[in-house]
This record gives sequence, C-alpha cells and structure tokens, in this order.
Amino acid sequence: MLKIWQKVKDTIVSKNYEWRKYNFTLIGVVMLLCLISTFTLYIIGSGYNTTADWRKQLLGIGLGLCIMAFMSIIDYHSICRFVIIYYVIVTGLVAATRFSPLGTDNNKDAYRWLDLPGFQLQPSELCKLMIIFAIAVALNRLQNKLKTFYPLLIAIAISVLPLAFILLQPDLSSSIVVVFIVVIMIFASGISYKILLSVVGIAIPVVIFVLWYIQQPDQILLKPYQVGRIIGFRYPELYPDTAYQQNHSIEAIASGQLYGKYLLGGISSIRNYNKVDVTESDFIWAAIGEEYGFIGCIVVIVVFMVFIALCLMVAKNAVDYMGKLLAVGISAMFMFQIFANIGVATMILPNTGLPLPFLSSGLSSMFTYMMAIGILINIGIQPATKALGRGFLVKNEPADLASLNYDDYQNTY
Repeated sequence: MLKIWQKVKDTIVSKNYEWRKYNFTLIGVVMLLCLISTFTLYIIGSGYNTTADWRKQLLGIGLGLCIMAFMSIIDYHSICRFVIIYYVIVTGLVAATRFSPLGTDNNKDAYRWLDLPGFQLQPSELCKLMIIFAIAVALNRLQNKLKTFYPLLIAIAISVLPLAFILLQPDLSSSIVVVFIVVIMIFASGISYKILLSVVGIAIPVVIFVLWYIQQPDQILLKPYQVGRIIGFRYPELYPDTAYQQNHSIEAIASGQLYGKYLLGGISSIRNYNKVDVTESDFIWAAIGEEYGFIGCIVVIVVFMVFIALCLMVAKNAVDYMGKLLAVGISAMFMFQIFANIGVATMILPNTGLPLPFLSSGLSSMFTYMMAIGILINIGIQPATKALGRGFLVKNEPADLASLNYDDYQNTY
C-alpha cells in the first residue's frame, strides 16, 4: 500500500504543476451554481414536488467535488493514453441500456438508464466526455494531416458507433449534443477552411431536407412522440396537449414577474411549475423563473456566462494542442446544454430532455460535469514551458523550438 501511494505521489510531484494557476475562480462559480441548485430543489420539494430531493443533490455535489479534485491532479495526457479502453467500455454501457437486462426505461419508453445496485446510471452523460477525449487524441495524432479530409473522417467515424446506440435508446437530445461537440471540435482543430466549407456546402441542403422530411406523415426517422413535440412547438395553439409542458413552463416563468414569488411570499405549494413534469431536472428553469423572477433569471444567466468564459479561457491558455481541444469540447458541451435547456423551458426550442448543468438534479450528469471541471483545472496547471505528451506548444514556446516542424517536435519530446 505504501509503495502504491509513493508511486502516485511521485507521479503527481514529477509533473511540476503550476499550482498557483489552480482555477479556484472556476470552482467558486461551480459551487455558486450548485448552491442555487440545492436551494431551488429544497423550495420545490418543500412546496409540492416530492421527487425534488435536495439531500440527494447535496450528496451528489459532495461526491462530485471529490471526483473533481482527483481528476484535477491526474495529468490529462496520462488519461488520454487509455482512451481506447474508455471508448470500448462507455460505448458498451450505452449499448447495454437497450440490449441487456440492466437497461431500464423508468416507464418513459426510452431505455437510457442502467439499473445498478443502489443507483441508476445514465451512460450517455459519460459518453459525451468520452467522445471529447477520443476526438482530441485522434486529431492530436493527425496534426500533420489537417489539410486533408482524413482527420475529419476519423472524427466522424469515432462518434458514429456511440451516437448510433444513443439514438437507439432513443435519446435524440443527447445525440444532438454529441453532434454539436464534434462540429465545434472539428472547427477548432485547425482543419483547412476549404475542407470545412465544402462539407458545410453539402451539409446545409441535407439538413434542410431532413427537417422537411421528419414533418411528413410517413417519415420513419423519428418516433411519433418526437414528431409530436416538433409539431406542438410549431403550432402550440393547435396542439395544446402536445405542448402542455412548455406552455405551463412559460406560464410559470411569467408568473414570477420581476422579483419572483419566493422573495415576496416564501415557500408555497401553489405554484404553476407544479403542473410541469420533471421540474427538478429538465424543467428546473420554470421553477427558477417563478421563484426568483426576471432578476433571478438574469443573475443565473450571468453566472453561466462567466462560467463559459472561464472554460474558454482554459482553452485559450492551454499549453498544447490536445489540451486546447479537450477544453473546447468541454466548453461546447456545457454551452449547448445550457442554451438548449433554457431554450426548451422558454419555448425557443422544441421539447428535449437535457439537464441544466449543475442546476438539474441527477447524479450521472453531476459526476460527469465535475469530471469535466477537474480536467479543465488540470489543463490550466500544466507547465507553460513545455508540452507534456504529444502535441504542439501553443504559447510560451522556447526560441529554439519555434522553427521545429511536427516530426522534429515529436522527436524532441
């Protein structure tokens, strides 16, 4: 046991981390979001919604902080060495939700969970982070081929299998998140704009055709309830039953007015968001709007803006190419889910089932987010004078390395 601890200690110390750059500001913003989440769930649960358990959320936050602290001191280059193993395991877990006895739909006609002893795991949350790692590692190894289509094809190939299993659950919302992550990482990778423009030129008419096709009566791509959500979003006055949740979500947010009902009257079971399902998760923004009002919503959005800015700063200041891609992918994951969750609650977007990072209840998502924050912190404390593992330096390059090409650089390190 002593030898194992000594090896771990030597591994951490030998990295020569710049501990003064440990991102306590990012941690502080995350903790603020977690406190808002716990207090909101306490209000929801105390008023009417017994499924909103603030104690469970508090436990998830505590365990998540431990995961974050652990991930922050483990060199992400070392983690990336085993990316193939993560890919196989996580893809297998996603497939198991549909094709194993452990898979469960929680009476929602969507097999997105694994019923494990003591808790339920949603592998699609881990899958998002796994795909970020896999694509970052692949593109890092293909830096000298960025003027060809090869890196683009590899990035797409990496995401196809897990994306297919997510769609089979079915979980269209998580699959859209994965697609967004892949697109942003490809765009940030440095692939030739000529290649990207040619792909965009092909993709735009394909997307337009798909959007038209899924609204046809005999389409086979989407399930009936998914089509109903799109139709209900487009024509809420004609399909009030289909748009029931979003209509009542807007009603709840609007009833909060400027200051919110909590500040004016405290906790009460008479709330409009009680008419909305999964208020503690997918529609927690309805509760935030009603309890804290317009001012409270603006404050939370500003906190999220600061959070995303801090994530992007990690990408900007990363010491190597792989660290930059990891930070960009994680930032894209958070950015899309924040926009999509609030967009659904305010009926800017069709109804989807995405949690609001750090605010929605759910252990699988909380642990995944905390892992991602730990990785961002580790990227930020890497030594600025050298690149560990494979990849180019992107800042503070020594003068004698400035003229090295890719092959020379790999030989140097």
